[in-house]
Amino acid sequence: MKKIISVLLLTIFCFTITFAQVPKKPTSGEIYQSIQKLNFLGTVLYIAAHPDDENTRLISYFANDVKARTAYLSITRGDGGQNLIGSELSELLGVIRTQELLAARSIDGGEQFFTRANDFGYSKHPDETLNMWNKEAILNDVVATIRKLKPDVIINRFNHRTPGTTHGHHTSSAMLSIEAFDLASDKTYKTHLQNDAVWQPKRLFFNTSWWFYGSEENCIKADKTNMLNLEIGTYYSVKGLSNGEIASLSRSRHQSQGFGSTGSRGTETEYLEFLKGEFPISKNVFDGINTTWNRVEGGKEIGEILQKTEADYNFKNPATSIPNLIEAYKLIQQLKDEHWKQLKSDEIKEIIAA
Repeated sequence: MKKIISVLLLTIFCFTITFAQVPKKPTSGEIYQSIQKLNFLGTVLYIAAHPDDENTRLISYFANDVKARTAYLSITRGDGGQNLIGSELSELLGVIRTQELLAARSIDGGEQFFTRANDFGYSKHPDETLNMWNKEAILNDVVATIRKLKPDVIINRFNHRTPGTTHGHHTSSAMLSIEAFDLASDKTYKTHLQNDAVWQPKRLFFNTSWWFYGSEENCIKADKTNMLNLEIGTYYSVKGLSNGEIASLSRSRHQSQGFGSTGSRGTETEYLEFLKGEFPISKNVFDGINTTWNRVEGGKEIGEILQKTEADYNFKNPATSIPNLIEAYKLIQQLKDEHWKQLKSDEIKEIIAA
């Protein structure tokens, strides 16, 4: 009898393991969105100090509405924060918060990057922070990230002009971004990257809000000459979610910090203050930047194929897109631009595998 029970338990265990390994497959709508992203060649990099500093509404907007490659560079991994879900602190908490950030990006569509900076706790001034971090080492990491990602647009979460009025880590993240914006294109400045090709982003913004002005009244009165207003309250019909709802789900992954919010639908506005680079005359973040396949030498035919693939997409039978995707993939292998060649090759392979 004991032998029979043991065999039954083993069978149930193996049966459970087998079914637990079934991977999540993307929906027809998600595959369509991935094809749309193939047709956008532009990148946004958002920079702040800690896990949970990022504006998930803006990250989701650029990733899902604009269809840009969108990344968040968190200068630290949040080792110095609190922990509301366990006893882990310091480096172990940093591991938890790293995973929370990765989970957040899997929801809002962004990518995640870090520097080697340690979150040593609250700092009253950026001078203290940059000294503790070893400024030159962390600056090198930021420049390396810019050169690797090649962002057209960089957005700071915090204001670089207010040292001593807020968390030193926050101000430092913005100050490092300001300096790295110029150093990234300096051929005499070297980073740890093996392929250390220089890169010049087109423009740099500060993602401001009424909070930075002290009150909504002060924000309304402020000079908006150098400011862009972005309407980000998009509803994504293929997902059945609004931008605010996606951002909320992403934000709620920061469980160790007790973060979370209820998703919203309707109009939402984000403000970007222009700081450096080429001012966007049309008030479009990507103004003057060619985000089509024509930005790449030899990309015209690829763009035509992928535009047709998007226009002819069959939601009931996504597999009909595969021949066009394979044709585009073969042409991409002939590109001289290794950056876009690698990125778009990986994207197409993921879509075909879906």
